[in-house]
Amino acid sequence: MSAGAANGNDRDAQNKIAIYRTKLSDYRQARQPYEKRAAAYWNLVKEKRSKRIKKLLRGTPTSLADYVLKQPPIYTGPPEPENPNISSPRIKPVPVVADFLKNAKEQFGFVPERPATEADYQRAYIEAALAVGLTREQCVHVYAFESGGNGTYDVQAGLEYNTPGARAITTALGYNQLLGTNSVELLAEAGGEFLAALNRKVAAAHGIRKLTLLHKISALKKMIAFSRSVPDRWNLHARLADTPKGLGIHALNLDIDIGPLLQVRKLLTSIKFAKAHGYASPLSAAELEMMNLTGDGNGFDMVLMPKDMRAQVPTSNFFQRGGYERNPVAGMNNTVSKLLAATNAKMQSEAELQGAENMASLFETLR
Repeated sequence: MSAGAANGNDRDAQNKIAIYRTKLSDYRQARQPYEKRAAAYWNLVKEKRSKRIKKLLRGTPTSLADYVLKQPPIYTGPPEPENPNISSPRIKPVPVVADFLKNAKEQFGFVPERPATEADYQRAYIEAALAVGLTREQCVHVYAFESGGNGTYDVQAGLEYNTPGARAITTALGYNQLLGTNSVELLAEAGGEFLAALNRKVAAAHGIRKLTLLHKISALKKMIAFSRSVPDRWNLHARLADTPKGLGIHALNLDIDIGPLLQVRKLLTSIKFAKAHGYASPLSAAELEMMNLTGDGNGFDMVLMPKDMRAQVPTSNFFQRGGYERNPVAGMNNTVSKLLAATNAKMQSEAELQGAENMASLFETLR
């Protein structure tokens, strides 16, 4: 390279840095006052939510005064510029089904028994749902909302549609889109129920089928022990879920004997939460989805809210800041009434697709 070319490259680099610094200054000047407003807003949301949940658990009705009634501040300034001297950070890929299978085999010697057809898994799922009293409307509509109305038992978030360049965006998997953390937590909390279900099948099985079930039970016991190696808290289960053993546990959703139990138990947990806190009426699919989407406590808060309040209370009251800002559905439908209406509309629309219709038909056949 000639000296002239080298000098030219240096000048280009210096110009880029100068432009970057100017843009960075503009960005910080706009961002700092916004961050101050946003921090105050979300701190107030957190404070009111903490007090409100205590009231709800005591059975004390809430009023509008228990909620932040303003919408969160929106940043409208320039975007953060990219530093020309720093290459784009490498984004950690989200684990996919192949990773779950690999770790299940390596960590626990477990290979899920996958269904021969989608109908086989749907049948096992519906039998599990009927056994615990879930309704067709709850299961079909939550499935339609979570899995796009035509999702398979192994569909993962971000890969619902066969589009070029599609990639997994979370570990959410299956009909009810369980996260890896859900799988670990459900084993910790209800592993004994899953073992009992498998033992009942063992009692009626013979030959190879019996040996297969016994091997599943052995692997499941190891997985349950691992999931219970920390206190029963979401953040601790999330750490376990991100380990090789945790990824292996998530593969249970693909097994025709255990997967439907996990998927159904996720919905049943929310229903039991509502009943335990005095809600006798059956949860609609949209109400159940609110508990699935925002967590049982926050979702139940929305379920209990009088209809005349729902149009006035922003959805930001039920989310952490990061979750809200990543969730376009909550931001676009920014009151409880709008979010419930949008959820219902999507459920109704997606329930007309083939996967949801197949599930609905099987419900009628099996019940």
